[in-house]
Order: sequence, then C-alpha cells, then structure tokens
Amino acid sequence: MLHVAVVGSRPRRKEKKNESCRIRRHDHGMMIYATMMLSFFCLSFKLSAAVAVAGESISTERTTEGLSSLEDLGFDENGKLASYHLVYPADDNDNDNGNDECVAMMLKLEEQYGIVKTALTGEALDFVFPNWNNSNSNRDGDKMNNSNSDEKKCVAAVLERGTDRSVVGYPMPNKRWSQTETEKESNDDSNKNGMKSLSDWYFRDCRAFEICLMNYLDQKNELKVYWVRSEDEDPIYTISIKFGERNTKCFTSYMGHHFIIKDYLEQPIADDNYTDFSFTVEYPLILGIGEAPQHTRTTLPSNHYDGTIDRTLRAEWDRHHVPQRTFSSLGFSKGRLPNDVFGSMGAFFYNNRHNKHREEWSGKGVFVNWWQTDVFMLQIPWSLKQIWQMRLVDLVSKWAGVPCEQTVMYGLRQYEAGARLLTHVDRLSTHVVSLIVNVAQGGLDQEWPVEVFDHAGRLHEVVMEPGDIVYYESAKNLHSRNRPLVGEHAYYTNLFTHYRPTGMDAMWYKSPTPEGRQPLLDGDDIGDIKQSCKKPPQVTGKKTEYLGYGKVRCKDRRLGHNISPSLFVAKGPDDLIHWWKRTSPEGEHHGDYDDDINNVSSQNSEL
Repeated sequence: MLHVAVVGSRPRRKEKKNESCRIRRHDHGMMIYATMMLSFFCLSFKLSAAVAVAGESISTERTTEGLSSLEDLGFDENGKLASYHLVYPADDNDNDNGNDECVAMMLKLEEQYGIVKTALTGEALDFVFPNWNNSNSNRDGDKMNNSNSDEKKCVAAVLERGTDRSVVGYPMPNKRWSQTETEKESNDDSNKNGMKSLSDWYFRDCRAFEICLMNYLDQKNELKVYWVRSEDEDPIYTISIKFGERNTKCFTSYMGHHFIIKDYLEQPIADDNYTDFSFTVEYPLILGIGEAPQHTRTTLPSNHYDGTIDRTLRAEWDRHHVPQRTFSSLGFSKGRLPNDVFGSMGAFFYNNRHNKHREEWSGKGVFVNWWQTDVFMLQIPWSLKQIWQMRLVDLVSKWAGVPCEQTVMYGLRQYEAGARLLTHVDRLSTHVVSLIVNVAQGGLDQEWPVEVFDHAGRLHEVVMEPGDIVYYESAKNLHSRNRPLVGEHAYYTNLFTHYRPTGMDAMWYKSPTPEGRQPLLDGDDIGDIKQSCKKPPQVTGKKTEYLGYGKVRCKDRRLGHNISPSLFVAKGPDDLIHWWKRTSPEGEHHGDYDDDINNVSSQNSEL
C-alpha cells in the first residue's frame, strides 16, 4: 500500500468505535470548476510526497534517562523535529526532587504510535518548564504564567513534529498539562494524583488531529473514505467527498489511524500499477486527492487583462477613501509572532508542505496574476484556526487600541515564482484591521516586500521573514505586492487573518478617530519625502531599488524605516496603474508607459 507517510509500525489495536472520527463540513464558498482532472499519476505523486520526512521511522520508544539539551531530541536534515515528544521532568535519583510519582504517571500512559516519551533535566527542563525548579526566568514571546504556583507539581508538554529547532521549546498552551493542587493531594482512585485529567489531555490534545480532504479526482461522483480499524475487520465508512475546494470535508481522527480511499463503485482508487491509495494519521493533515484544475489551457498575452486591471485599480482607489476612522498613524506596523504560535504554524506548514493544491480563482477577479503563475493553498483545519486565533486576537486588539473579534482566517496561501498581487483594499464589514503572517519562504533571489500605502499615499515596502507579522488597516490602506516574486524555485507562504472591533457599529467607518490614533498626513509638518528622505547609495535606479528595502532614512522618524526606495507617492488612481506597469517584469507590454514617475503625479523623485 502507498501511504501518506510510510513510516514505522502502526498499532492495529481494537479501539472503541467512538474514537474513529468526528465529522464537520469545511466550506469556503468557492465555485466548482466544470473541468475534471483524472490524473492518477499526479494523485500517486501527491499522496506519496506527503511524507514529511521520507524514510524516517517514527519511534514510540522513550528515553529512560533525562535529556539535558533540546538539541538531542532528534531533528531531520532541515532542522525540524522528527517526532512528537511527550516531555516531562525527569526523576533525579541523586536529588530528592519529589518527582517519582510524576514520572510514574507518564510511564503509565499508553505507548502511542508517533509519540516519544522524553524526560527532561538540566537546561532542557528549565527551558520548557521554567518555573518547575523555582526559576524566575522568563523568555520573550512565550505566553506563560511565570508565577511559582506550579512549583513541584507534575507537568507535561507535547513538542510537535515539524517544529523548527529555533522554537522547539515553546509548546502552545493547549499542548501543556499541569497537575492542580487538588489533584496533587487527591487519593481518589478514579483520579489518583490527576491521572485521569492527564490521560484525558493526552488523548484529546496530543493524539487527536483534524484531517481535511478534498476531491479533485472525480467531478461527477463522490469519493468515499474508510477507516481501517484492524487488519482482520472490514473497513468502516467515514465520509464521502464531493468535487472541489468548496466541498472540503474535515473530521477528527487519532494518531496511527489508517484510512483508504474508494471510488463511487466502492473500489479502492489505484494507479496504473494497481497500488491502493491510503494514508495514516500522523499530524493535522490537509490533502487533495487528485490535482486541482488548471486555470487556463491556453497561453494568454501579458496584456490580456489590462482593461480589467485598469478598472479594478480605479475602483480600489475609490473604496479606500470610504473609511474615515483610522486606528494608527500610518495604517500599518511590523511585529513578530510569539514563539509558540510561530512554532505551531511552522510545524503545520512543514508537515503538509507537499500537499498544496492549486487555488481556485474562477470569477474572483485579477487581484492575483493566476493566469501567469499558479497560486497554491493549504487550508487550515478548523480546530487549529481556533487555537491560533485565541492568541492572535490579543495581538491585533492591542495594536488597534480596541477589543477586536476575529472574522476570517485565510490561507495558507503559497505564492511561487512570478507571483504578483494587485493593489487593493479589503471588505469594509469584516476586514477592518488585519494581520499578514509570513509562515515560510525560500528560494528568493530578491526580497519580496509587502507594499502598504499610508494615509497620505506614501508607499512603504516592508520586508518580512518567517515569523514576522504586519498589522494593517486592510479596509482603508491600499496594499499589494506588485513587484514579482523573483527566484526560479521561489515560494512565499502567508496566512491572512482579519478582525473588526467587538460590537462594531455597521457605520464604523464614519465614526471619529479617537485621540492618539490620528493619521499622519502631509499637513503634519512631514514635507515632501523626495526632499526629506534619503535613499541608500546602492540604489542607483529602478533595477537596484530592491537593495534599499528598509534602508531609506527620513528626517521625520514618524515615517519609520520602510519608505519605498522609489519614494513613490500615490495621489490618484492613475498612480496605482502607473505603479503596476512600472513594476511589471521585463518584456511585458502594457500600453503607454513612461518610466519617469514624475510624469504621472509630479510627486516623486527621479529614479
């Protein structure tokens, strides 16, 4: 059999039927394509490529001696954690640390496929559980309660497979367990020292994963998914999947559970070699069966959508003037994810990086140049979205200065070589303030900045690294990535998450801006940036502007360090059109175009 992950041995124990799965529907409202792609070769490749660490065996062995360094946990060739680890304080036989009962509780937990039990000591223990040894240490970016209330209580955490080495010691809050004071003193046989709550946590937050599947194989008929509970039992029907992204089905299953996929005739799907297709649950999984349809079957000229782009940019210019209320002086700011959130997002991407599917763009406009280069998606399971949102909403509320509520989380979207994103603003009712999160990137020949026009139309180009976030007023501030993504094998993977003030009135955009949140406009003693801002000497023209990202220095420090090396300012819709043409790849022709920015708005310096 061909598995999503052909690793290790999989236990086939008799399990309770209620452990099999919990089903929920995942509907993004995308349109179903009329085109069917029946490519068994591509199906075989995608399913087999889903192995996060090909050829590695997933161990269930436990360390009998405590590890003093997190570097000894075991990382793959890319510096990612190779297995899940259940970690807890070791019992130090040389010192009476009172942890023998805690270790015994951990060892009582059932050996689980894919999870290594690992006792920690020394620096590793202090890092993951900084309060356990009555330490007052704190770590930037980790949202923990640093009181000593957990001192000497039994504690445990799960470190996620696929987590980058740099953040491996920062598990998310739901991946931590701590014995309560009541449990510590309890002699109740049904929950001796908290064993029941430990077991429940281990089962719910460590072994259970949400799985999301898409049918890109058969447009007319549903695919059927069956759970193979044991070798000697008939597979158990789980879900049916209709064609297309909008019909994605998600369900909760458990680590080590094995599934097979059958067609509408109840026959296992097979390639030309009659190999059955199946997968084993080893992490939160997003998987497309088959290949998403191509956007177009013919090569279009580079100016095919010029008229549509022109009309779109003019409409976006008008839309961005609707909101009068602002939340920040420039309309954006750069920040950084907490380490635990970045570790969780990075692990999900890494484990699923081979499972991307072509994003459906039919009828959705020209905001992404999908007709020139493919744009891919990795949908996020619902439960994982909720966990991330609990952390991110606090960040955006603090930045916006008002309590916010989440409306939409979108992604992960993966751009690849040649991708461009047209200047636009977002939905007025739901995308009041937003976050861009860069989860991963690689293969870039040049930085690929996000472009944000501030409240006075000044262009800022913000370079992001994995783990960076950009806050922005997405319904008001025009934003884009007009410069193409450069690099033969370049990829750039982002998460987008949107918010509005809690209890927001439908007419929020007409409300007055409170003190301290006023926009920084031209009349605020800023002056003309071509006179007050200085480009670095390595920027000698348009072709070298990428060398100046983040290096422009302005006399007024309120402008920050991200003013575009082009010193471009948009004063009208024609400027947006000009910027799109100016940043087009060499060789593309888009009608009349003068390379001199001054001829458009007379607001910008020479190149």
